[in-house]
Amino acid sequence: MVTKKIEAIEPDETDWMLAPAYGRRGMTRPVPKYRLPDHEMDPDTAYGIIHDELMLDGNARLNMATFVTTWMEPQAEKLMAESFDKNMIDKDEYPQTAAIEARCVNIVSNLFNAPEEGVGASAVGSSEAIMLAGMALKWRWRDRRRAAGKPTDKPNLILGANVQVVWEKFCRYWEVEPKYIPMEKGRYVITPEEVVRLTDENTIGVVAILGTTFTGEFEPIEAIHEALVEQNAQTGWEIPMHIDGASGGFVAPFLHPDLRWDFRLPLVKSINASGHKYGLVYPGVGWVVWRSHEDLPEDLIFHVNYLGGDMPTFTLNFSRPGNQVVGQYYNFLRLGRAGYLQIMETLRDTAMELAKGIAEIGPFELVSDGSAIPVFAFKLKDAVTSYSVFDVSDKLRQYGWQVPAYTMPEHAEEVAVLRVVVREGFSADMAEMLLEDIRKTVEHFDGRSDHAPQVQAFAH
Repeated sequence: MVTKKIEAIEPDETDWMLAPAYGRRGMTRPVPKYRLPDHEMDPDTAYGIIHDELMLDGNARLNMATFVTTWMEPQAEKLMAESFDKNMIDKDEYPQTAAIEARCVNIVSNLFNAPEEGVGASAVGSSEAIMLAGMALKWRWRDRRRAAGKPTDKPNLILGANVQVVWEKFCRYWEVEPKYIPMEKGRYVITPEEVVRLTDENTIGVVAILGTTFTGEFEPIEAIHEALVEQNAQTGWEIPMHIDGASGGFVAPFLHPDLRWDFRLPLVKSINASGHKYGLVYPGVGWVVWRSHEDLPEDLIFHVNYLGGDMPTFTLNFSRPGNQVVGQYYNFLRLGRAGYLQIMETLRDTAMELAKGIAEIGPFELVSDGSAIPVFAFKLKDAVTSYSVFDVSDKLRQYGWQVPAYTMPEHAEEVAVLRVVVREGFSADMAEMLLEDIRKTVEHFDGRSDHAPQVQAFAH
């Protein structure tokens, strides 16, 4: 009997490609993270590796910390995907995208009651928009000083200690002295009295916030404006205002149409707003608009032609995709005033009901209630000393929620709060789930839980 020796068969190099994704070679050994791999990888394998790694991120829909939009309609997502490859700066090659940007600038200007056609630009969020607006304030102040034969070496800007850090960056980068108005316990916005006290002939402008990131409150913009009008009349100064509408710019026109905060006030020369917040667009897109052409100095505008054609631009960034601007225009067309109003009313109602429910739990008290914009802050009552808002935030993460805890600005640091931002995609049912998990968190710290915590066994 002849026995045939069976040779070991070397697997064909392509056999592994037929195996399920988790059995592929690319999934059985570490992948270089800080250098290029030596060889190519199957696209599905590359996708799987990155997809699985991203699962370690928090769930964006449960992130109550961020103001940034985490849900858009499928049609908007499709339009944005179709325009990823269009360079927003190349207006000559993509004239229709440029035309859509110009339409959006006019829509935003009209929304903010500008007295003439739209003067402004899209930006990569309000951070860039703020830099552009701040530059215009400094240039206009400098031009006035030079015309009067006065020195221009000591510009300052009036800010609340509650401003977003980008304002601090602006002052540092463009050599402007920031004059901060401190907060105090129970007052987390600036006041007309403090503004007038700090201003002088070197003040390039006053920044007032339409919806602070700390509490969601509106600052008393009209009252500040009237105080500045009176002061300018008495001193001969021409101190203007800039409104930081990053959070509230796309809320106030719908929920508070009679509130005078925008270009209806003559000293308001510029406004920034975040399209990727309550403009309801994925990040990142912002808008900056000026009252008139006179308020945007011509020597800040560049005319670029190396890509073909004359393209006036006023941006800090150059190449960026046009898809966020397209997404913004989709929302403007899709929703109109009635659609934005309905969404903002729903978000406000959800925020206020959730705030009310939290206040009724027992250990919490509200710092703001969500009536200005759909954002509110709450704190533990002074009598609660056995745990902190940081403990509450940490415990809520175990349920999947990201609810930020932080201390208030300088001179009010003894106050620590939790903040909730209600965005499109956060339903009343989700609010009830969050409320229930907050109740369970309080029960845990109060030692009143009716059931012992369950220990989950390890499983692959």
